[in-house]
Amino acid sequence: MKTKTFISKTADVSFGPLRLTSGETLEEVTLRYERVGPADAPVILNCHALTGNHVAVGIADNPGWWRGLVGSDKYIDTDHYQVLTFNVFGGCHGSTGPASINPETKSTYGCGFPAITVRDMVHAQYHALQQLNITRLKAVIGGSLGGMQVLEWGLLYPDMMEELIALAVTPVFSDYGIAFNHIASTAIKQDPHWNDGNYTPDDTINGLALARMIGLITYRTPELFAERFDRKQRDDDFDVQSYLNHQGQKLINRFDPNSYLYLLDAMNRHDIGQGRGGWQEAASQIQKPTLLLSYDKDLIYEPKRIKSFADILPNNTCHHIETNFGHDGFLTEYEKWGYIVREFLNRGGGQ
Repeated sequence: MKTKTFISKTADVSFGPLRLTSGETLEEVTLRYERVGPADAPVILNCHALTGNHVAVGIADNPGWWRGLVGSDKYIDTDHYQVLTFNVFGGCHGSTGPASINPETKSTYGCGFPAITVRDMVHAQYHALQQLNITRLKAVIGGSLGGMQVLEWGLLYPDMMEELIALAVTPVFSDYGIAFNHIASTAIKQDPHWNDGNYTPDDTINGLALARMIGLITYRTPELFAERFDRKQRDDDFDVQSYLNHQGQKLINRFDPNSYLYLLDAMNRHDIGQGRGGWQEAASQIQKPTLLLSYDKDLIYEPKRIKSFADILPNNTCHHIETNFGHDGFLTEYEKWGYIVREFLNRGGGQ
C-alpha cells in the first residue's frame, strides 16, 4: 500500500510584479504561508482576519488561531483536506507590508507603502497559488477581513474554486465599522512615538494597544463582558480593565502599527459593488455555492445585512448563529456552527 505524503510546513513564496488597484506596481511580493494536510488532498484556502496570520493550525504546543475548527479530526479535517493559509498582503508576519524593506531605499516602507485593497490581497494570493502550482481550490473560507477576501475571490477568480464560505461579513463595510476604525486609527496616529509612521523598532506605540481595546469592545457583547467579569476587581482595577490592558500589550508585542492602519483602510474601502454597478449587481454575479454565517449581536457585520445579502445571492446557504460572543463568534464556540461548515464541504456546497 502506498503511503500518503502529509504536508505540514510554514514557508515563503515570492512573485512579481504585482500591479495594485491604485495603479502602483511592486516588482516583488512575498507571502508567508502555512500548509497542512495530505499532499494529494483537495486544497482549501483560508483567509485570516485583521490581526490574524498564516498560523491557523499550528502545532500541539503552539496551536494556531483556528485550531478549534481546522486540524486532524476537526470540522475542517486536515486528514482529508489540505488547508493553506497566507499571511495577508500588507500584513506583518512574513508577508510584504509596511514593515518590509523597500528595495529602492533599503529601509522599511513605513507609510511609504502603497495603499492596498482587499482585491489586491486576493490578486496576491492568486499569484502565490500559481507559484505553488495550485490551480484549483475546493473552497475559500474566511471571517471578517477574511470574509471580505472570500467574496472578492468569488468575483475575481470565479473558476478557481468549487465553494465559498464567508463568515461574519457583509458585501459593503458599514459606516459604524468605519467609525470605530477611525477612532482606532486616530489612537495610533496621535501616539507621540508614531512620528508619521517613521517609528523605530525600539519605539513603543501605545496607541496600538488603545486601538486593540476599541476593537475588542466592538467584537464582543455587553452580555459576554457581564458574564465574564461581573464587576470583579483586584486591588483598584476592575478585571475588565486588566483584561483590556493585557490584550492591548499583547498586540503591541506582535503587530506592526502601520500594518494595522493599512489593513483598517482596506477594510473601510471594502465594497464588492465598487466598479461593478453596486453591491446588489455584484452579488448576482457570484455563482458558486456560498455558505454565509451571521453571528448574533455582531455590531459591525449586522446579521440583518447578511440576510439582505443572502436574499440576493443566487446560490447560497445562510445560517444565523446564536451567541453572546458577537462578531468574535467565528473564532469560538465551534460546536455551534463547525458542523455546518463540515456538512457544506462534504455535500459539495449543495442543498
